[in-house]
Amino acid sequence: EGRTGFAHLFEHLMFQGSASLGKTEHFTYVQGNGGTLNGSTHVDYTNYYEVMPSNATELALFLEADRMRSVAVTQDNLDNQIAVVQNEIRVNVLNRPYGGFPWLMIPTVLFADFANSHNGYGDFVDLESSTVDDARGFFERYYAPGNAVLSVAGDVDPQQVLAWAEQHFGDIPARDVPARPSFSEPWPTEQRRAVEYDELAPAPAVAMAWRVPDPADLDGYLPYVVLAEVLTDGDASRLQERMLLQDRTATSISGYLGLLGDPLDARDPTPFLLEVQHPEQTPVEDVISAVEQEIARLAADGLAAGELVRTIARMTARYLREVDSVLGRATTMAVFEQQRDRAELVNELPGLLRSVTAAAVQAAAATLTPQSATVLELRPGKAS
Repeated sequence: EGRTGFAHLFEHLMFQGSASLGKTEHFTYVQGNGGTLNGSTHVDYTNYYEVMPSNATELALFLEADRMRSVAVTQDNLDNQIAVVQNEIRVNVLNRPYGGFPWLMIPTVLFADFANSHNGYGDFVDLESSTVDDARGFFERYYAPGNAVLSVAGDVDPQQVLAWAEQHFGDIPARDVPARPSFSEPWPTEQRRAVEYDELAPAPAVAMAWRVPDPADLDGYLPYVVLAEVLTDGDASRLQERMLLQDRTATSISGYLGLLGDPLDARDPTPFLLEVQHPEQTPVEDVISAVEQEIARLAADGLAAGELVRTIARMTARYLREVDSVLGRATTMAVFEQQRDRAELVNELPGLLRSVTAAAVQAAAATLTPQSATVLELRPGKAS
């Protein structure tokens, strides 16, 4: 507590140079070789990547090892990156309609423990109180080689890549890897509700969330991933067909697992989320009732003939497109290795999706009851 958003802040610091490279030289080397680079902070990890021509693979490995060895943590870098992160929060959350809805708002209602409920994007007060010692301590604790996954994909010789990795990373001193704390907490036993206000939102919205099984248990988790697609993906999906096309009680609907919308980028505890924007003249209780009715209908009657096959075919095609690029494959392998110790899931996932049964999806729907839901309303305007 008191350091919310620090992982996000440190992501920015990692682009500010090192003991051997100046503040912009990492960018210069990558872009000068026709490459791209970036980083992003997620719920459970931060990633950094370069997409480079294959003949620049060693350069990319050197650059990553260089900043892992000796990132430049200075007062000047800290001050300017605090300002950058604060501006990013203004642009993406504070000055944007529906900014932070529901991904920053609903955890405070769904979860009780600080570790699960806090704002990981960044709080201005916490950011401004960060010190150089905090940053150096964070680097020493979490940016240890044993706490990282290195993933390389593309037209490369694996043995040569391993040799380069040993050459450039091998002399970075080993440090103790921090133990992962427990994030477990009791599941809600009754409905939780909250209301937020947004002066920039043109219309009201509502989000509904339910806890789901541990994503590490793919047999128990994947039926919920399929269920989200059945309910919200495309004009023929259950909720879109009813609420957008028939009743006109919604203007947009989305459903997904994980706070950031990627079901494979989530650890326990994580939610099944439905997000609905609706006309102001439509009472929010009508929206909630329609969602509950469609879920209950699916739980009672199951899937229509061919519905599961079509849904999984769409999901598989989309996934294969994502991992067809070298960046998509490298990042997916890294996440699977970091979260499940199994990078090979990148090739196994389509088969695992095909093994999900209609009965399993129906059973998953039966757990999404009104009593176990967390409901967050977003109302346009100021709180009275």
